[in-house]
Amino acid sequence: MSTVPRRSPLRFLDPRRHVAAYRRWLFRGVLGTITHVATDSPVVALTFDDGPDPTWTPRLLEILATRNARATFFMLGRAAAAHRDLVRDVARAGHAIGNHSWDHPSFPLISGAERRAQISRCADALAPHGGRLFRPPFGQQSFASRIDAFVLGYRVVTWNVVAWDWLDHDAEWMTQQLLDRIRAGSIVLLHDAICPGGLEHEPHYPRDNMLAAVANVLRILGDRMTFVTVPELLRHGRPQRDLWMVEPSPQFAQRLAHQRGR
Repeated sequence: MSTVPRRSPLRFLDPRRHVAAYRRWLFRGVLGTITHVATDSPVVALTFDDGPDPTWTPRLLEILATRNARATFFMLGRAAAAHRDLVRDVARAGHAIGNHSWDHPSFPLISGAERRAQISRCADALAPHGGRLFRPPFGQQSFASRIDAFVLGYRVVTWNVVAWDWLDHDAEWMTQQLLDRIRAGSIVLLHDAICPGGLEHEPHYPRDNMLAAVANVLRILGDRMTFVTVPELLRHGRPQRDLWMVEPSPQFAQRLAHQRGR
């Protein structure tokens, strides 16, 4: 009489069965980059990079205050150190402050020691107002640079809605871009300053059109959406993480090295 061999219960402890699931958990769940939040709540996070700027940031704060909107400012340490009063004003107005590096290099192009120094030096300039949120300059990130942010205790936050506000678009065009794409849980990329030497930001257009577009969006969506900081948004649902690996092209790297004198 034939018998069916019994399966050892130890097979359930075989780590090979769980390698794929573990890798998905590690790379997306732990090291994944937050792009938006899955939520049924009508909440949106506006984020502003490259500031603070003594001309544009105060005007932006006035627009946000008029609509009782809160936002997140990913600041450059160099600018924050030069305008500590603005860092304080942003924090006092109820907005969140994140780390955007000291002076906006492309993180995949510099060493690990340089990356960690960029984040740490920016954190010192933002203290005591900065949170443990990091946005990589140019949105460029390698696996190694993501690990560096992880080691320093930062959650990396990018975006899923963009207004292309560093290009030559008028306020109406940017307004429509935002209205077409904003949904509950969106994280929106905008700029309250334009980083000098940022290749993707050339030529350096003033922020008037961006400010007008933000005012339009707040006016049009204000009765349907609540505009919150990124930390607040994360409490409203499940953060959506992407394996965000964006490295510069050789042409970009060459031009950036030339501009930065390397």
